[in-house]
Amino acid sequence: MLWRRIVLSATTALAVAATALGVAQPAAAAGDNYVALGDSYSSGVGAGSYYSDSGDCRRSSKSYPALWAASNAPASFSFQACSGATSGTVRSGQLGALSGATTLVSVTAGGNDVGFADVMQTCVLQSEATCVSAVNTAISKMNGPLPGSLAGLYTDIRSRASRAHVVVLGYPRFYKLSGNCIVGLTENERAAINRGSDTLNSVIAKAAANAGFTYSSVVDEFTNHEICSSDSWLHSVAVPVYHSYHPKEAGQSGGYLPAFRSVA
Repeated sequence: MLWRRIVLSATTALAVAATALGVAQPAAAAGDNYVALGDSYSSGVGAGSYYSDSGDCRRSSKSYPALWAASNAPASFSFQACSGATSGTVRSGQLGALSGATTLVSVTAGGNDVGFADVMQTCVLQSEATCVSAVNTAISKMNGPLPGSLAGLYTDIRSRASRAHVVVLGYPRFYKLSGNCIVGLTENERAAINRGSDTLNSVIAKAAANAGFTYSSVVDEFTNHEICSSDSWLHSVAVPVYHSYHPKEAGQSGGYLPAFRSVA
């Protein structure tokens, strides 16, 4: 009996140590039925290595959902995230993968609802004043219709996957102010875009909390890896153009994956 107590104590100590050190324990996730929903930040646009059957959704094997599934071996993995998705198109086109058997869900949505891509195009091509105005218009949408749109999406997720642990992830802050960029957008434009990103994340976090979901910010993970830093994990204006202002492979593996893994 003494030997058995020693073995049990050692096993418990190892488990505690693994938890304290943040060591992944795949066995705990092996029973998960995981569904990855959302927009291009979840599909992995910008990371390359797109699955040939994903078409314009551009689902990447380097995205955080695919990386998490590869390292944790869930019982099932349904990758539904799609480039260009809004909260409405996630509701209409992706939720069929959910069921009462679903135990884990990840989702990013909201950026396309407020026209983020159009804002960035305006800022790149037009004046500083026009850029700041476009950001302010987007912020008005964030504080106006977006909370209701997110609430509708989150309600539908819960109704279809009643026992799932749902993780809502935010967006990076895009620019390191007073950084290394000497051309491109002005510092005022960069600050305005960061303000828009912060507002968007605040709205998403509140909506997730209201739904009883877990919100995970990626801002800390991307700090010192923003555009204009010495080691950016985000594309600026890029070729192909759809990579612009999306996480690189390092942004998915070093930014989104840890943010998801820490709460999944």
